Amino acid sequence: MEYPEGATPLSADEIVGLKHKHVTTRNELDQLEQANIQSGIEWLKRTRKKDMLNETFVRELHKQLFGDVWKWAGTFRRTEKNIGVDPLQIPEKLRMLLDDVRYWIANKTYSPEEIAVRFHHRLVSIHLFPNGNGRHARIMADALLTKVLEKKPIDWAGGHDLQAMGTRRKEYIAALRQADGGNYAPIFAFAGIANNERKS
Repeated sequence: MEYPEGATPLSADEIVGLKHKHVTTRNELDQLEQANIQSGIEWLKRTRKKDMLNETFVRELHKQLFGDVWKWAGTFRRTEKNIGVDPLQIPEKLRMLLDDVRYWIANKTYSPEEIAVRFHHRLVSIHLFPNGNGRHARIMADALLTKVLEKKPIDWAGGHDLQAMGTRRKEYIAALRQADGGNYAPIFAFAGIANNERKS
């Protein structure tokens, strides 16, 4: 299968986890995943849980978003990728991130929108799962905004399909890479957070 820029190629073992053996093209896979994501978002809307800053919820959300397509949905990756921490470090890095987010919220370290964007970036950089990390991280960040911080979600796509290659996706990938190096200004701008010039 062809992968859009910034997407994580799957290993042979991970591809075996595809529940629909008739799928042979990226377009077919995208359609299946999108349908699953919609049902996962409906699940998220129905859930009354506000305590989402824990590993159980993070994994359950991924399973709800991708579990109809992949057998390993909700399971942390076990293989090295072109992005992300060592697989053995995933649980610890996630715990550290969740602790940081709780601290930011309790101490009002950043605005709610900035907390969500930083949370999203760190989730992507840890790269918890074999696939779907960007989509999971954006939905997780929006859930934090709407359910915990009582703010509007971020318009990540800006009217575009972030899964398809195009200017918007290129800007998104470039902004994430800048944030990897400590410059958050591009990802804040991408997310529509105005007047934020902080670099770290």
